[in-house]
Amino acid sequence: MTLKIENVSKRFGSKVVVDDLSMTINPGEVMGLIGQNGAGKTTTFRMILKFIGTDEGKISWNDESISQETKRRIGFLPEERGLYQKMTIEEQIVYFAELHGMKRADAKIKLADWMRRLEVVGKVSDKVQSLSKGNAQKIQFIATLIHEPDFLILDEPFTGLDPVNTELLMNEIRRLKEKGSAIIFSSHNMSGVELLSDNLTMLKNGKTVLQGSVQNIRESFGLTRIYLESDIPDSELKEVDGVLSIEKQRSGRMIQIAQEAVGREVFQKVSKDGYVKAFMQAPPTLDEIFRMEVEAND
Repeated sequence: MTLKIENVSKRFGSKVVVDDLSMTINPGEVMGLIGQNGAGKTTTFRMILKFIGTDEGKISWNDESISQETKRRIGFLPEERGLYQKMTIEEQIVYFAELHGMKRADAKIKLADWMRRLEVVGKVSDKVQSLSKGNAQKIQFIATLIHEPDFLILDEPFTGLDPVNTELLMNEIRRLKEKGSAIIFSSHNMSGVELLSDNLTMLKNGKTVLQGSVQNIRESFGLTRIYLESDIPDSELKEVDGVLSIEKQRSGRMIQIAQEAVGREVFQKVSKDGYVKAFMQAPPTLDEIFRMEVEAND
């Protein structure tokens, strides 16, 4: 099931919230959608689900308009979590599962397996209001995925989760991807985006400013970061024309250079005595690229 967004725009009054957005997400692919708050990510999700209409452009699933029937094969985790606090875990999950066409008995069996895999603390008979924030988030995640959707939309799925629970959710997203689900998710956790995404779209004020595979996007910025572990003083490194900054990182230093070729000069200087503990030249991280794009002038 392939999702296509073709030249889609959306305005609220005079404000353009999404401006000529296009993307394709194929089965078994993960699209990371990033951008500052207000960049147009959630509006994009709402247009896909037909909660709001588009002003221009077309959104299709397998070249057909998204219908109520096809919506049953979609899983949606909104940023604003919405569980019924006075229902039990089982009542909550079975309710959502039936909305997506599952039988009650099947949902109950799957719920037990999901509770085990996500290490939910509690019993299916516990009321949602008794759960910790992290466990409530896991239940919301189960409600989104229990029907094994063909297309998955996740709006900030890792907010508030510790690293262990974030990894549990990431593993389930990877499992669905391997089964052929098409997935789009937004996150401010750039390391998570980098680990999960096949492709990436960055929005800024509704406009697409970056799009492509994570690796291609990173490499387009050049090999302008050097991680170095060496006894050479900063003063000698700064003598190299094109060294822009030097910052301490872990047991070494991160050196920002103006262009890739400067790396060769830096390496020649630090290796003049024949031994370098660590030297790695790489493109900027996704987090660094995100910050650069946010700070760049329009």
